[in-house]
Amino acid sequence: MTSTYFGDATLFDGRIVRRRHGVLVEGGQIAWVGAHARAPREARAAASVACEGRTLTPGLIDCHVHLCFDGEANFVAEAGVTEAYAAVKCIGNAARQLAAGVTTVRDLGGFGAVVCEVGKAIEDGRAAGPRVIASGQALTITGGHGWNTFARQVDGPDGLRAAVREQIRAGARSIKIVATGGVLTPGIPVDFAAFTPAEIEAAVEEAHSWGVPIAAHAIGRTGIDNCVRAGVDSIEHGAQMSQWAARRMKEQGIFQVPTISALLGIVDHPEDVPAYAVAKGKQILEMAHEVFARAVKTGVRHACGTDAGTPHNPHGSAPREVIRMVEWGLAPLSALQAATANAAELLRLPTTGTLERGMDADLVLWESDPLDDVSALLSPRLVMRGGSVASALH
Repeated sequence: MTSTYFGDATLFDGRIVRRRHGVLVEGGQIAWVGAHARAPREARAAASVACEGRTLTPGLIDCHVHLCFDGEANFVAEAGVTEAYAAVKCIGNAARQLAAGVTTVRDLGGFGAVVCEVGKAIEDGRAAGPRVIASGQALTITGGHGWNTFARQVDGPDGLRAAVREQIRAGARSIKIVATGGVLTPGIPVDFAAFTPAEIEAAVEEAHSWGVPIAAHAIGRTGIDNCVRAGVDSIEHGAQMSQWAARRMKEQGIFQVPTISALLGIVDHPEDVPAYAVAKGKQILEMAHEVFARAVKTGVRHACGTDAGTPHNPHGSAPREVIRMVEWGLAPLSALQAATANAAELLRLPTTGTLERGMDADLVLWESDPLDDVSALLSPRLVMRGGSVASALH
């Protein structure tokens, strides 16, 4: 594998910004990072990428996607395909993620073990795409949110333990539970509290015993409180988060993944999204905005997640999610951290999310500085995944 040197860049390393820095990539890893003026001898022999006036960052991480879905208006109707057909869709959606500068995704619910297998195929070099942290099927109560699309129905603490083990046996490196109602399942209120505290505790304990993070789809206040008490790793959505929950999340290091893109994709398209979903989306939009501001003020850490695959929310939308987090009140530096170092910490990925020696060479070169103008994230100039250039503008 050819060595590559990115010289004289503005460097956001996942945590802070450094000016006039360079990064040397060798063998799929970052071999050196430092002041461009002090670049090692090996940098002169490497293929050079001109970075003056440009910004280099870690590859973006999207902590909440559904690769089996394309983002069509009717999410439930999209579920009516075979697993083989869904796998083909996953490959195309993975390629879209990579082209947008997203080098890692966590899939939070698909058909059977499809996404687990697609992730393996990508790692084996049989298809282009980001690193895939698959959760297999999401876990929901009988008749709960997602039962008719991306989730396995399961009840009782023992049932939850067995279901978690099933997903891990199938290749899952993350677990997702559906702790409340949701927007896209008809007939279930968004604030309906699904799993009991005992069920949630069993799922969390089982996931953590296997060393994998557990995410909770949680919109309603009671469901969020139950998940926070049980010690989940992230609250997905969190539209009715209480002040108590926000404080506990900060204390316990629980992340919020707000998925603003999913909510806007629904409420902004009443012309073709099913009416029940639009109505539920409008019901929680304002409170979601207020809760996000409260979480920021409280000091809850955020991780970037789009819920890509939901209506009018295509894959490769992590840059827009970062922009929306800034529009909703998160500082640009914090929003970029949410899509890099924070996300990697949430997903328990110690070798990605930052630009440091020994880390995986997942990085993106942007034409201008997204900390000055966050819209720069919409136009990646070069995307590198594992030391190989995945896409580049000339």
